[in-house]
Amino acid sequence: MPTAIVTNPRHAAHDDPEHVEQAVRLAAIHAAIDASGLRADLLELAPRPASVEQALTVHTPRVIETIRRATAQGGCWLDQDTYTCASSLDVALLAAGAAVEAVEAVSMGHVSNAFALVRPPGHHATSYQSMGFCLFNNVAIAARHALDLLDVTRLAIVDYDVHHGNGTQDCFYDDGRVLYCSTHAAPLYPETGAASECGLESGYGTTLNLPLPHGTGDAGIVGLYDEVVQPALRAFEPEIILVSAGYDGHWADPLGPLNLSVAGYAALTQRLVRLAEESCGGRIVLVLEGGYDLDALSACVIAVLRVLLGRDPGPDPLGPSGVSEPDIGHVIEAARERHPLAQAISSNRWV
Repeated sequence: MPTAIVTNPRHAAHDDPEHVEQAVRLAAIHAAIDASGLRADLLELAPRPASVEQALTVHTPRVIETIRRATAQGGCWLDQDTYTCASSLDVALLAAGAAVEAVEAVSMGHVSNAFALVRPPGHHATSYQSMGFCLFNNVAIAARHALDLLDVTRLAIVDYDVHHGNGTQDCFYDDGRVLYCSTHAAPLYPETGAASECGLESGYGTTLNLPLPHGTGDAGIVGLYDEVVQPALRAFEPEIILVSAGYDGHWADPLGPLNLSVAGYAALTQRLVRLAEESCGGRIVLVLEGGYDLDALSACVIAVLRVLLGRDPGPDPLGPSGVSEPDIGHVIEAARERHPLAQAISSNRWV
């Protein structure tokens, strides 16, 4: 079966060329796909807009109404980071719909795996507020669709954006059907994602936050995946893995204080793809989040698409950062010793 990409054909209608989250991000990715020769090997799926009803499975009516009012007046800033334009409501519903389309295609066995190449990003949008460049939470809407309508009973959301996905955590914090796992720089916007944030009620233990010291690079985060993230995923036994795929942890990114490389992101994705093959029939869907250096963003997406296609990711055109990394052994030990998943990780079963 093929690897699919799903993109938002109207994304450029939501644009502020003076903002770091701008239309040229997806344009650069598509130019890189064409230059790489991969487009002929990918199945391109056309998204349907998410319905307002689908958005309401994650967000309060106030979120939709706020965006609707903003776009009706030609667009405005919702906060100091998050802008809207006249077409932003339609564009944001299409972005969420692309994530839903990708999850449907993989869940129903039409494709092996998929990457929803969308903007605006989504993982900061909480159930009650758009924020952090994000209008609707694309990955959360797609996850809720899978749980409500696609007979999925357990899923994992792995977030490797440099920023903590506070919105996604908020949406599933008390939902034991969803394992949310985030590796992110700390301290950093939005100042959430402490290791002590583990979930509530039936969701206690199904939030796994792994905050990273500034300067962490490939060796640290790959080791963290090997020692903590993969064992947690195996223990949870998800039926599908969703990935909030942000590339602003690359060393060249203007917003992120981590030092990952293209090769490092490829290594993370290789591990997640192998784990999906081992645990859930290969069902894995990536949804684009951040990444603001165009060369790094494009190179990361190309390497990841090659991994999804079952190929070697190829050479890293930008190379490593060349900066020494901090020791993150304390992050690994804290997860092993203090998180509710500790027993499950050590015994490879869910408790």
